[in-house]
Amino acid sequence: MANSVYVASVEGATGKSTVALGVLQQLSRRAERVAVFRPIVRPGAERDYVLELLTAHDAVELTYEECVGVSYEQVHADPEAALGVIVQRFHEVAERADAVLVVGSDYTDVGTPTEFSFNAKIAANLGTPVLLVLNGFRRGPGDLRAIAELAAGELRVHHGTLAAVVANRVTGELSEAVGALAGVGVPAFALPEEPVLSQPTVADLMPAVAGRLLSGEPALLSREVTGLVVAGMTMPNVLDRLSDGAAVVTAGDRPEVVLGVLMAHASLNFPQISAVFLNGGFELPAQVQRLIDGLGATLPIIDTGLDTQATSAALTAVRGRLAKGSPRKIEAALTLFERNVDSTALLDQLEVVRSSAVTPLMFEHQLIDEAVAHRKHIVLPEGEEERILRAADTLLRRGVADLTLLGNPVAIGAKAAALGVDVTAARLIDPEHDPLGAELAVELQRLRAHRGVDLERARELVRDVSYFGTMMVQLGLADGMVSGAVHTTAHTIRPALEVVKTVPGVSVVSSVFFMCLQNQVLVYGDCAVNPDPTAEQLADIALSSAATAVAFGIEPRVAMLSYSTGTSGSGEEVEKVLKATSIVRDRAPELLVEGPIQYDAAIDAAVARTKLPGSPVAGRATVFVFPDLNTGNNTYKAVQRSANAVAVGPVLQGLRKPVNDLSRGATVRDIVNTVAITAVQAEQGARSE
Repeated sequence: MANSVYVASVEGATGKSTVALGVLQQLSRRAERVAVFRPIVRPGAERDYVLELLTAHDAVELTYEECVGVSYEQVHADPEAALGVIVQRFHEVAERADAVLVVGSDYTDVGTPTEFSFNAKIAANLGTPVLLVLNGFRRGPGDLRAIAELAAGELRVHHGTLAAVVANRVTGELSEAVGALAGVGVPAFALPEEPVLSQPTVADLMPAVAGRLLSGEPALLSREVTGLVVAGMTMPNVLDRLSDGAAVVTAGDRPEVVLGVLMAHASLNFPQISAVFLNGGFELPAQVQRLIDGLGATLPIIDTGLDTQATSAALTAVRGRLAKGSPRKIEAALTLFERNVDSTALLDQLEVVRSSAVTPLMFEHQLIDEAVAHRKHIVLPEGEEERILRAADTLLRRGVADLTLLGNPVAIGAKAAALGVDVTAARLIDPEHDPLGAELAVELQRLRAHRGVDLERARELVRDVSYFGTMMVQLGLADGMVSGAVHTTAHTIRPALEVVKTVPGVSVVSSVFFMCLQNQVLVYGDCAVNPDPTAEQLADIALSSAATAVAFGIEPRVAMLSYSTGTSGSGEEVEKVLKATSIVRDRAPELLVEGPIQYDAAIDAAVARTKLPGSPVAGRATVFVFPDLNTGNNTYKAVQRSANAVAVGPVLQGLRKPVNDLSRGATVRDIVNTVAITAVQAEQGARSE
C-alpha cells in the first residue's frame, strides 16, 4: 500500500488547496510515483478546480478522471454504496503510486457537521491519516484550539487518525496559533494570510460582468486583481489612485481615461495595473481603438454592458481561488508552505518513506532547495529577453537567488509590464550608462594589460553585457552569471576564460550534463566545450566532473569511456583514455574510477560481470567521461531522446567562479534550474575557499 495523507477541513474557505499543493510538492521530493485522489466531486460538466490544479503538477501522471471517487449526487443517493466505490477507486490509484494525496470535500453541497463526519469515515476506511486544515482568519488561538479538539473528537468517533494540524490564513501571531494547537497532541503549523491567494484574476472577474476582451494579451488574464479604481474623476486624480494590480473601471465613453491609464501602465513612474473594464456598453471611438492597436498595448481592456455601480458591485463580489491557470498564485502558495511548514517533520509524522530512486523532479527540487537555503546573487546579462524575465519572476518569488538584470531599465520595465511579470525586487543596470562600468573597466584593463588592452578598449568591452556581468562576478558584486538565451556559447564564456580563469590545478574549462533518467541522475562530461581533449585534459575533465557530482549529492563512480573495455582493444584513442585514467588515479587515489570501459559495461551490471568482474565502477557508474566532444554530444542527445531523459545543462566546471551558458532554445524552467545550479556552485566555491 502506498503512503497516503488525507487533507481535510471542518468548513469552507480554509485555503485547503494551498496546503494540499504544498503537501504534494513535498511528497514529490520523497516519492518516485505520486498520485492524487479526490473522494467526492461536484457533478456536471464543470471540472473540480482543486483536482485540476493538483493533477497538473509535474509529479502526477494519472489523469483527472482516474483520480475521482464519486459525485455528491451518489453520496446523497446511497452513502454506503458511495463509500464502497470511493475505497475501491482509491485502491486502484494507490496500486499505481508510492504516495497518495487525498483531498477532502469542499463544503459546497452537504451541511458542515455531516460533511466532516463523512470525510472522517472515508479517511478511516482508507486507512489514511488526516492532516486537518483550519481557517485562522480573524480567529484567536483559543478558537483554533477548540475547533481542532472538536475535529479530533469526531475523527476518533469514526476511528480516524489525526496526524497534524495546519492553521491557514492566520491574521495573528503564528507562534501563538502553533502554541495553542500543540495542545491537541500532534504536530502543528501555521500559515499567515496571503492576500494574493484570495485575489481574483482578471479571468475570474470577466464572467461576473459578462465581459468581452476588446484588446490586450489573453495570457495576462491570469494576473491577480488587488483592488478596483472607479475612474469617475479627472485624469490627474485617477493617476493618484492607481496601485499595483488594480483594475480600473471607467465608462466606455471616457477614451481619455483609457489612454491615460495605458500610458501610466507603461511608465516606470506609475504602478502596473491589471486591466481596464469599460462599462455602459459604449464602444471606444474608432480612432482611439486604432491608436491602441498601433501601440501594441498588452494590457487587457474588457467591455461590459453593465453600468458603473453594477459593474463595481459584481467585480467586488468575486473571490479568487488557487487554480491551474494562476502561475503567480501557485508560486506564492508553494513559497508560503515551504517557509512556514517543517516538511521533514510533517512527512516523518505521516511516515512517508523516502524513495531510493532519484527522479528528474526530485533532482530539480534538490537544486531549488539548496539554492534557497543559501540565496546567492546571480547576474543575468540578457535582462530584456522574455524568457529571462519570466524566469526572474519565478526565481524572485521562490527566493532562489537575488538577481541583477542587465539592460535598459526602461525597456526591462516596459517588457515586464507587457508580460505581466514582477521583477521589481531585482537590481536593474544599464551597462551603457551605469557609473559602475568605469570601475569594472579599470579592473578589466589591469587584468588584460598583458594582452595590450588599454583603458579605452576596456571601457568599450564592459559595455558588452557578457563582459559587464563577468566583471561583476570577478569583483564579487555577483556570485555567478547565467547567459546564452540569445547569445552564443563563445560570447558567454570568452570573458570568463579571459578574466575569471580556471581553478588552480585544472588546465581546462569543461562541461557536464545532469542526465535525469526515470529513477537516477547521471553525470555526462564533456559534451559541450572541448572537441578533442588530450589525456591530461581528459583527466582534468574527469576530476572536475567527479567534484561536480559531489557538489550535487551524487556519489562519484567514474567511467572513462572508450570503444574497448579493459585490455580488450588497442589503438591511439584507447591509449589516451588509459593514460587519462592513470593520471586520475595518481591525482585522486580515493576516487573510484575505471577505464578504458565501454558504455554498456559501465551502466549494466550484467554486462559488467562478464567484461570487468569485481570492478567497483563497472555496472554502477554515475559519472561518464567521454573521449571527445563528438561522442559525448551525440550520446547525451541519443539518451535524452530515446530514453525520454531530462538533460540539465551544460554546466560549466573548472572556473574559479561560476559562469553558465544556456541553450538558445532554453525554456523558462531550464533558466530557473540553471540559475539554481549556478547558485549551488557559488556556495560550494565559497566553502572551499
